[in-house]
Amino acid sequence: MTDMESFREEVTAWAAGGTGDRARELAALLRVRAVVLLEGASDVAAVSALAERRGRDLAAEGVCVLPMGGAMSVGRFTGLLGPRGLGLRLTGLCDEAERGYYDRAWERAGAAPGGFFVCAADLEDELIRALGVTRVEELIRSEGDLRALQTFLRQPAQRGRSPQQQLRRFLGTKKGRKISYGRALVEALPHDRVPAPLDGLLAGL
Repeated sequence: MTDMESFREEVTAWAAGGTGDRARELAALLRVRAVVLLEGASDVAAVSALAERRGRDLAAEGVCVLPMGGAMSVGRFTGLLGPRGLGLRLTGLCDEAERGYYDRAWERAGAAPGGFFVCAADLEDELIRALGVTRVEELIRSEGDLRALQTFLRQPAQRGRSPQQQLRRFLGTKKGRKISYGRALVEALPHDRVPAPLDGLLAGL
């Protein structure tokens, strides 16, 4: 049985130098109409969590949520999947610092400009600001990571950073932590506090 996970795997293999034949077949079989290009798995966790909260099954809607393994890969994926490739609609999230890469990738792919949404620093930063430092610390405590956070905050490198910056750094200090908190932070959001880039992405699909 074919599914969207298989399509993601085939597209990733194609981007790494494969033929793309199976990706093309799956795109047709699954009636894929759009691809959400994200930097990594933590962004996928956040987007998926918000879609679930809103009662949406993106895969069933023909939407592939695809982690690229880094923002610098955006040109490769837009070329394969966009108007000059598979002809799929492109959207996604990027950090403000990487906006230029995405603008150029969209242009080279022949995609409509402005088809992606921009986070100030990154998606974790957006989520922390939306929830507030106190609420994020409560979540860290409930996840059993309070002692790890306290140890992290005692490091000299954290002096002079704002609490929000410290929390953002903490989420990236252990493999898998950003992924688990990508979902936990979204699930804790009040309905009226969803960050604009994330809200706009889902609303536009």
